[in-house]
Amino acid sequence: MAQLAQPQNATTHNQPPKSAPSLIPTLGLFTTVAMISGSIIGSGVFRKPALMAGQLGSPELMIFVWIGAGLLTLFGALTNAEIASMISATGGQYIFFQKIYGNFVAYLYGWAVFAVIQTGSIAGITYIFSEYTQYFIHLPRFAPELEKAVAVHLPFIGTILPLENIGVKLVTIFVICLLSGVNYLGVRFGGIIQGIFTSLKLIVMASLVIASFTYSGGSTANFFTHAATSPISTASPFALILLMATAFSGAFWAYDGWNSITYIAGEIKDPNRTIPRALFIAMMIVIGVYISITLAYLYVLPVDVMAKSTLVASDVAKAIMGPIGGAFTAAAVMLSTFGTANGTILASARVYYAMAHDKLFFKSSGVIHPRFHTPGNALMVQAFWSSVLVLSGTFDALTDMLIFVTWISYAMGAYGVFILRKKMPDTPRPYRVFGYPYVPAIFVGVASIYVVLTLYNDIIAYVNGQSPIINSVFGLFLVATGLPFYWFFKKYRSGKDA
Repeated sequence: MAQLAQPQNATTHNQPPKSAPSLIPTLGLFTTVAMISGSIIGSGVFRKPALMAGQLGSPELMIFVWIGAGLLTLFGALTNAEIASMISATGGQYIFFQKIYGNFVAYLYGWAVFAVIQTGSIAGITYIFSEYTQYFIHLPRFAPELEKAVAVHLPFIGTILPLENIGVKLVTIFVICLLSGVNYLGVRFGGIIQGIFTSLKLIVMASLVIASFTYSGGSTANFFTHAATSPISTASPFALILLMATAFSGAFWAYDGWNSITYIAGEIKDPNRTIPRALFIAMMIVIGVYISITLAYLYVLPVDVMAKSTLVASDVAKAIMGPIGGAFTAAAVMLSTFGTANGTILASARVYYAMAHDKLFFKSSGVIHPRFHTPGNALMVQAFWSSVLVLSGTFDALTDMLIFVTWISYAMGAYGVFILRKKMPDTPRPYRVFGYPYVPAIFVGVASIYVVLTLYNDIIAYVNGQSPIINSVFGLFLVATGLPFYWFFKKYRSGKDA
């Protein structure tokens, strides 16, 4: 069987024995860039600008938020890239945490990835794709009384209705299984799909930007005209900080997904150099796309009109193209979310594969398909649990609760650069983070502040009766649900062959 060639400075601890099938490095720079940018650009760019317009009421601040959040995310990506350049093993941040903090912290991160963070993202992104198919195809649903006939009451989560919007849910599950099957057949095949759909989504967005700036009803004056009732005009300094933090939260969500490329390091050609280069190129593309399309929206719609829009891209497209604008937007969202779902499915399964090799996950998830050289069982387990979350309808609530945990992991990951510089000083680093120690320190500081403000906002929402629980604290509880499984894996898999 073909074996994975490891550079001298790469870790090999989670690779299978030489007699076993292995992952094969087949992805080049173009596909890696396509995977990163395609995994980041999903539905956020179609939804968040309108929300920001309502929160800030200022075009200048909106652009500032997109630039600021993009640069901060770039700082995080470049910091992460240094670790990726020295530890190029499949599993990415799970492996990084193992080297930095040990098995227990790494396991909790990996468990959160499986339980909600990535599977919830797969469910949510693909669900949006299926919702927009209704623009072209009528999807059936049960009568309201039948939808409510099967109900499950979960503490702190609320009532879930598995039969609600059953047509959309079944299409979502079908697409998840389809893309999981595509990636089961080979990482090269999945990479080709990712390259195609990322290219298509960028072409569609570029077309919308060009069409917006050639629209005769647009105006550059919209770039400097505040809403008549702009929240920032009456906000106290502390309230303004919270408004900006909320706006940044939306932008951070839209930029999320950049670190998933490290999960598939073992299948990237020359990962020690390719991943840092791809992260930088992809982040610059995404920042450029987000700023360009926000300016295009503002050129067509004044900020106060944008604030009232439920889907700003659709309103802009309708203003430019008339009735076909809705179809254009629906197709754009479907292209975007399909590609994002594919990239997330491809990358995330490698975390469970790496955990299984460390005897911290189900043994079968560590098996490589002898013909396709993919972690087929890990992909299937991921598809199953994502489908369960789709039927439950709780994926949005669960992922919202784990945003707090996600940003803790980002801060810990970036802080790991300082630890590894002391812990592994002689390990070759093909890439060293630009601006060290300031760039990683800035990212760790901002991520920490963001975590504190998120916790504060969640407490205020709970105190004011806007939420039945403190989301951030419950997010930690969701991570803690992995503790019994940790005990199980340590007790029953310890000393056994992986």
